[in-house]
Amino acid sequence: MAESGLADAKDFFVERNGLKFAGIHLLIDLWGASDLDRLDVVESALRGGAEAAGATILHSHMHHFSPNGGVSGVLVLAESHISIHTWPERGYAALDVFMCGDCDPYKTIPFLKGAFRPERVVLGEQKRGMMA
Repeated sequence: MAESGLADAKDFFVERNGLKFAGIHLLIDLWGASDLDRLDVVESALRGGAEAAGATILHSHMHHFSPNGGVSGVLVLAESHISIHTWPERGYAALDVFMCGDCDPYKTIPFLKGAFRPERVVLGEQKRGMMA
């Protein structure tokens, strides 16, 4: 018998091209973006992106700052998280999209582009938890 059911637990590490790792962490900078002060637009873009990526949303928390109207927010996902911090006065947003399992964090990008219409997107990728 398996102790505490651990032998039956699902492993959410990703295995691709002979590599095994916890998940893909995208760092996304949006420049020349709009609607970064609109809480409804921010939350909708994050939710749409998470759903398109195949993620399960567990919790959403958004905070609207004043006087500049910036937004900081996070979606806690069963597969990790998506976070955003916006500087509307500079047309800039910084996002983290970290997902494990079968989710595809790259599928969030079209939602971000559609919602914020950035002039430029800077994208970085990190494979987290790389196994030797």
